[in-house]
Amino acid sequence: MQELLKYLKGDKVIWVITLIMLAFSLVSVYSFVDILVKTEGGTPFKYLFKHAIYIGLSFGAMYWVHLKDPKYFSQLSKFAFYLAVALLLFTLLFGAKVNGAGRWLKVPFVGLTFQSSDFAKLAMIIYVSRLLVKKKKLLDNWKEGFWPVIIPILIISGLIFKDNFSTAGIVFGIGLVMLFIGKVPFLKIASLIGGGIALLLFVVLIHKAIPDLNLLPRYETWENRILNRIDDDNNVIANAQAMNAKLAIYNGRITTENFGIVGKGIGKGQLKGYLPEAYADFYYASFVEEMGPFWSFVLILLYLILLFRIMRIGLASDNLFDTYVCIGVGVLILVQASVNMLVCTGIFPVTGQNMPLLAMGGSAMITTTFALGMVQAIAVKQGKKSDE
Repeated sequence: MQELLKYLKGDKVIWVITLIMLAFSLVSVYSFVDILVKTEGGTPFKYLFKHAIYIGLSFGAMYWVHLKDPKYFSQLSKFAFYLAVALLLFTLLFGAKVNGAGRWLKVPFVGLTFQSSDFAKLAMIIYVSRLLVKKKKLLDNWKEGFWPVIIPILIISGLIFKDNFSTAGIVFGIGLVMLFIGKVPFLKIASLIGGGIALLLFVVLIHKAIPDLNLLPRYETWENRILNRIDDDNNVIANAQAMNAKLAIYNGRITTENFGIVGKGIGKGQLKGYLPEAYADFYYASFVEEMGPFWSFVLILLYLILLFRIMRIGLASDNLFDTYVCIGVGVLILVQASVNMLVCTGIFPVTGQNMPLLAMGGSAMITTTFALGMVQAIAVKQGKKSDE
């Protein structure tokens, strides 16, 4: 590890945490793919090999980006935003449907899929960061400052919303956090929240009144998940996923035999064969069952340390754009991890958010490491200035 760190610039703690998580994801994905083997065939090694390729691409992306000057991120942010909009529109019209949701684009010739919303989240963060700096003296003005910053958030959230309510909510929430940090007047932020709620209710009413329009093709799924969560005792079959997740966590509990240090043991989890996407959306439940409470606490601690280091880099920067990017990236990673944990523990209704840097998935992992590479590039710039 020490030899490898010689070639990696920036924050060493972020590098160490990232490398540990990427390495452990190989072990956990190999263990958690039982359900895929049962439903789609193949062997665990097949999925391990595929995941290893993604890890290689992810590490390569992070390494390549962290050597770049952060000024290029701002210069390319507008292009990234328009590209994200184009990809989301294409996905909306021609996206491949998985579990009833058209969130994926198929990569020609290689048989892999790409979730355009993963790229869109990062593109929105970068572009809004640029606009907050550009319009910082005009944010009190509705036409010249407020709306130009808000519209990109609304566009990205709106295009994701149709097929992925939770991701759209996360994007919108991160946008609000960035507006607050960017000193947008609170009353304007409150009006945006109120307007967003009103618009959501209006769209739901139209969907209910004229179902043939099919404005919200997954509305019934969202509604059932919320209602089932509220009345989970009387919806045993409908809540099978959530109940299995909680049972997996229970199986990893502290006992007199393991004292909380380990759960069932790596590869010995019983519920991963029944949890859909135990390697992604229900990652935390599978992790607790096999690793136990102690290592689950360590995992949470690693995410908090990662957030702290990212925020520290952002707040130490004398460039507002760099600060906003770091805050956006840090909040994005923590929120995704938190939602996965809250779903697995039954606090949130079932929704699709995987564990950053750990879950199996190409576009999500590559986007996360790319974002961390940007944070490291900002840290490298700060290091150069301190040496001068």
